[in-house]
Amino acid sequence: MIEPAVALQERSETFYFIASYHALTTMRDPKRLRELQREAATVFLAFGFDPGRGALFLQQDVPEVTELAWILACHTGLGLMDRGHAVKAAQDGGQAITLGTYNYPVLMAADILLYDSDLVPVGQDQKQHVEMARLIARSVNHTYGEVLRIPEAVIQEEVAVVPGLDGRKMSKSYGNDVSVLLSGKKLRKRLMQVVTDSTPMEDPKDPQTCNVFALYKLFADADQQRALAARYRAGNFGYGHAKQALYEVVGASLAAPQARYAELVADPAQVDRVLERGADQARTVARATMARVRDAVGL
Repeated sequence: MIEPAVALQERSETFYFIASYHALTTMRDPKRLRELQREAATVFLAFGFDPGRGALFLQQDVPEVTELAWILACHTGLGLMDRGHAVKAAQDGGQAITLGTYNYPVLMAADILLYDSDLVPVGQDQKQHVEMARLIARSVNHTYGEVLRIPEAVIQEEVAVVPGLDGRKMSKSYGNDVSVLLSGKKLRKRLMQVVTDSTPMEDPKDPQTCNVFALYKLFADADQQRALAARYRAGNFGYGHAKQALYEVVGASLAAPQARYAELVADPAQVDRVLERGADQARTVARATMARVRDAVGL
């Protein structure tokens, strides 16, 4: 997610936030929630976000988003909400379904529409939320005129969904994730848990159907990918060897950002300044949008 988001800074004005209100659908530990917000912001900075070319902020520092979410909810049909993936995913994960879970797509629509977004970088699994935002915005515009800008989804097709250790979409909710802050033995131990099939070591293997290789491609260059794929197909190459190669390429890719992360943790005031500045930038746009929306609906 971070890599394409940072790349967009080369050609776009960017507004990125830590989704703390969304986290409340499942998080019930306030101390841990504060820690995770801080960690997410620091990771984003460590992995290349340039605060001089965009806004990074905490969702709750722009309270206009909840006001817009209410107005959008008043123009959203229940049929649209019933089709939302968020509720189905929560049900599949055995989570309790709250009104917050059900209304998740409306708050996400507010996140998008509040900043007059043209482009929304998302994974394939989140495309539906952008489509719902577009439908809701059109509903408002149909009633009041051209009040809200209609956004477009930007999907990095070659990495539409990052596979987790078990082959499903990588998600903390599934417990199949790999933290970008892991290193050394802890990182290696985690990567050795990637699920593979039972093909004997001496037999040739298809790299394109292997979870290990799917993750390897996210970090390796074209030459490294070709070389490892050849080893798969030649046989006498076990999944343990593949996981070791994965560990080496991931560890090398994460080393510099992890060092930067340590520097930022040692200087928390630097992160605070970035978040405060980002919130100021975001609220300037949010206030203008809400002034327009309020006037349109009669508030």
